[in-house]
Amino acid sequence: MKELIHIKTECYSGFRDDETPKCFMWEGVRHEVKEVIDRWYQWDQDQKHPVSDYFMVETADGEQYILKHELEHNRWYLCRPGGECDKEKTKG
Repeated sequence: MKELIHIKTECYSGFRDDETPKCFMWEGVRHEVKEVIDRWYQWDQDQKHPVSDYFMVETADGEQYILKHELEHNRWYLCRPGGECDKEKTKG
């Protein structure tokens, strides 16, 4: 099971609100998103998991993170670095 950490984000808004993350706060540090490297969607026909968008991002300091946006409740999470957060397991 992957470990998710609730985080605060600031986002760009386009077609919908909170469309793409531009920065996030984790452990008291503001991480500026330099680039969204990849993006994917989680949808579960059996509704065992919430509908979510995932973003693999690179920050201004060169670190890579995976962020999860749970759409129903508009909550953002960081997949713990070094934890199990496998892109292939989240594709729906």
